[in-house]
Amino acid sequence: MPTDVLRRVQPGPAERLSGLVRDALQAGAGLRQRLRGPGRPGLTAVLCACCAPPLRAIHFLTGHCFGTGVSSLQRAAHPTSDSQDGAMNSNLEQATQVESAQGPPDATGPDTPRRHLRGISEIRSFFRTNTEPVFFVGPTAFNLLGIDRWVRNFEYVVYYDSWEGAHPRVFAPSHRPYVEFQSVEEINNYLLRDPECHAYMTRHGRTPKVALVFLDEETERICEELGYELILPPDSLRRHLDSKIVTTKLGNEAGAPSVPNILGQADSWEQLRSQAEDAGLGTDLVVQTPYGDSGKTTFFVKSEDDWDAHAEDMVGQDLKIMKRINNRAAAVEAVNTRHGTVVGPFMTDLTGYPELTPYKGGWCGNDLYPEALTEAHRATAIEHVRRLGDRLRQEGYKGFFEVDVLVDVDTDEVYLGELNPRISGASSMTNVTAGAYADIPLFLFHLLEYMDVDYDLDVKEINERWRDLAAVDVWSQLIIKFTDDRVERLLAAPRTGIWQLHDDGSLAFRHVSNDWHELTDADECFFLRVYAAGDYQFKGADLGVLVTKGRMQSYAEGAELTPRSRRYIDGIRQQYQAEAVPEPPSVLPLSYVK
Repeated sequence: MPTDVLRRVQPGPAERLSGLVRDALQAGAGLRQRLRGPGRPGLTAVLCACCAPPLRAIHFLTGHCFGTGVSSLQRAAHPTSDSQDGAMNSNLEQATQVESAQGPPDATGPDTPRRHLRGISEIRSFFRTNTEPVFFVGPTAFNLLGIDRWVRNFEYVVYYDSWEGAHPRVFAPSHRPYVEFQSVEEINNYLLRDPECHAYMTRHGRTPKVALVFLDEETERICEELGYELILPPDSLRRHLDSKIVTTKLGNEAGAPSVPNILGQADSWEQLRSQAEDAGLGTDLVVQTPYGDSGKTTFFVKSEDDWDAHAEDMVGQDLKIMKRINNRAAAVEAVNTRHGTVVGPFMTDLTGYPELTPYKGGWCGNDLYPEALTEAHRATAIEHVRRLGDRLRQEGYKGFFEVDVLVDVDTDEVYLGELNPRISGASSMTNVTAGAYADIPLFLFHLLEYMDVDYDLDVKEINERWRDLAAVDVWSQLIIKFTDDRVERLLAAPRTGIWQLHDDGSLAFRHVSNDWHELTDADECFFLRVYAAGDYQFKGADLGVLVTKGRMQSYAEGAELTPRSRRYIDGIRQQYQAEAVPEPPSVLPLSYVK
């Protein structure tokens, strides 16, 4: 699920926490000191920000975004307004309230019998009455938006609040000090450490369960120190499996083949060409490095000039060297459960459209529709994903993952593409399909693996039902980026909510909405805004996500955007107003990962 987001926040409230939060921080063995101790740059680094160093840009969609503010020294030098203090106090009060209906934490002990759920109906009821606090933490709520409809006590802790406080399940800290975030992991770690977020997440007295798109070893340490339960596979395992080289090897072992390839290294065009020809791959090649988004780490090489253009990214790297095929790509998400691998619906990728992204080969949306794959291709692809999932389980991996599959249009072969061992940018589509409403959203199968319950599940039956239901559902999403090579300050931006496309091509705002579940036809869409007035837009920055019930891509004469898709793109872009910046801040786009 994705580069980059930039935001300059004006000076926040003075550094004085209410007694409620101070008590929360002092609880336990020196929590306040641990938050400020060595190896905790998210809070201490802000003291060095007075010189306003170059700003960093980070993609938001699968967890990439950027935030700025002021250090504690700067806040002391710039007292805040009453409205800013009021906003912070309001958040603190909200974060420390305990819902009376929840009651005290459940009484459990070593003799408490473990609950056993029998079938989908009991699983659905279990989540509707869930008492365990579950949080999705990230720059925005995009990836798992709408899961709160299914899981009681499921909430979002975010850096960017697209609803400006209007969404009842979205919480954002009221002030964000200046930090040069250089990865989405740093953003997530900042949110986990933030005192307001901590008070909010622990207000019920129960152990918070935490899901994220990206994490690192620091994330794991923070969760252990603060008493959060991280409901994801270990970071070390995720990083190991995220390698395209490892995915290829595991897929081969499981009987899920990749596009014809060899694995190796090359220091020159002659060496690359010689290896490829000896393996029967020809000289029209696709070369991938192990880590990173395919839009940035996939290179099309068929001449020495192509090699020279990308040599610095390939020399010294382990390479996956593939025959270039005429393919159609599809994405699918799955969950590795104790009972087998549940495979979600397939959707086609939108990639490289200059109307949406400045990056050739960059992901910019998905279409989920019955003809995304033929029945034969879908059956083969499901088997590939199931086999890969079973092999991942042998590695100790459980839970959510995303896979790209490639259909060779010329030979009709179906190949395993990339593996994303995590929640992804396609999760937004997966969780609103007909299969989700017939059973439960795919992400809930992931949650089951991390809840203190046993459960029965007929995975084969679910996979067959979801395959049949794939023939009746249509959903699409567009990831809209700023494509011009300039930096501007926004004066106006579209609101988050439902928009209507009229017959004359104009796009009008209808009403605020919490998510896209209520959409009914192709002429209305949900737009999730990232940037507001005062933020910056620059090349590659994500402006927002547009979700609708109609197709966004057609294959009449090769892949192309539909006329309706172009009207949506034009309509949303017209809602933005911006001004030139005489001395624009420095921006450094980081790798985007779907």
